[in-house]
Amino acid sequence: MLYDEKLTYADLYRQGCAALREAGIGEAETDARLLLEWCLGTDRSTLLAHGDRGVSEAEYERYADVVDRRMTHVPLQYITGEQDFMGLTFAVNKNVLIPRQDTEILAEEVMRHLHDGMRLLDMCTGSGCILISLLRYSNACTGVGVDLSEEALSVARANAERILGAQALEKGSIVLWQGDLFAGMDERERFDIIVSNPPYIKTSVIESLMPEVREHEPLAALDGHEDGLFFYRRIIAEAWRFLAGGGMLFLEIGYDQGESVRLLMEEAGYREIEVVRDYAGLDRVVFGGKYV
Repeated sequence: MLYDEKLTYADLYRQGCAALREAGIGEAETDARLLLEWCLGTDRSTLLAHGDRGVSEAEYERYADVVDRRMTHVPLQYITGEQDFMGLTFAVNKNVLIPRQDTEILAEEVMRHLHDGMRLLDMCTGSGCILISLLRYSNACTGVGVDLSEEALSVARANAERILGAQALEKGSIVLWQGDLFAGMDERERFDIIVSNPPYIKTSVIESLMPEVREHEPLAALDGHEDGLFFYRRIIAEAWRFLAGGGMLFLEIGYDQGESVRLLMEEAGYREIEVVRDYAGLDRVVFGGKYV
């Protein structure tokens, strides 16, 4: 990318597109535009309506720097520091998985069964996007988010404060707790809903993932061990003790894990188990209840 004093906004966009395409970045045009808008504080209409506006050297340098980062496959969301999920904007960084549209299927399915005043547990909470969204769109519900990573919980706390307000943390409407799944939790705790998007990618598959994921997103939040089911076995078995009677467990799954996770839940005693598909027609969520 080159700067000269006659450079326009549209020229800068074209340079960004070319650089990202050359680096093999998918959707180079979209990423070039989003990075340009983020750097220069513009919006989507600027390129069409004001593409001939001049660009200062400082603006050029800011944009060139983020394009350089994106060329090394740093995810766009880690550069901008945010990602939208369920109509809300969440802060993200290298310590948390980037919230994905697929996971909205999980949150939406929970919302179908969520009633005012329920108590929720989000296991492997990461950025907190699932739990915070559920609390934001419900009334008088409270929740606990658990994660092994204190760095991830720091991101979740910032998101909770920004989206739910500092009072939600102060009053305990949302509690964020560091732990290895259910280990160390108070045995007297009971929840109406437990939800989790745990690591579920087979270890052998990690190396085949796109570099944005493989090289930049936290490995501990991806790796589901040898068969991808390690965390499902633990969560399904241990969640039973913490569910209230009639409580429900919701799990996000990989596209080929529906039957395996359904069987694990059935063997553990859950009833009325359902496998829900995403918009691509792939298995995405399994849920069932503690009905005894």
